[in-house]
Amino acid sequence: MKVIKNEPLPNKVECANSLKNVLDALYVLNGKWKLALILSLVQSSKRFNEIQQELSGISAKVLAKELKDLELNDFISRKVYPTTPVSIIYEATGYSRTLKNVLGELSAWGEQHREKVKLSMRKQS
Repeated sequence: MKVIKNEPLPNKVECANSLKNVLDALYVLNGKWKLALILSLVQSSKRFNEIQQELSGISAKVLAKELKDLELNDFISRKVYPTTPVSIIYEATGYSRTLKNVLGELSAWGEQHREKVKLSMRKQS
């Protein structure tokens, strides 16, 4: 784990501002699926069923709601093609790509945490 030494602690105002910023971000990105959906669509544009197959465990109802929320917050766009039957393609917007560093750090932390859990389980055995 990377520990930053000799860095001063934030003052009360900085801490309060950081907390507000984090709460704002979590309000928009809350839920189990939103970041995974963004990551999936940053990789490539997809149809509804393709997304549901990639994110095993998400119900159609929850997926529809999460896609709608992400579209309202400009993280994804929905393109309707007048074919028979109608084709709808979801894709990441430029705004969703502003989360690149966040997703990278979260991925690195998740890997680090998984290793910590594995090590902990070996010690218990």
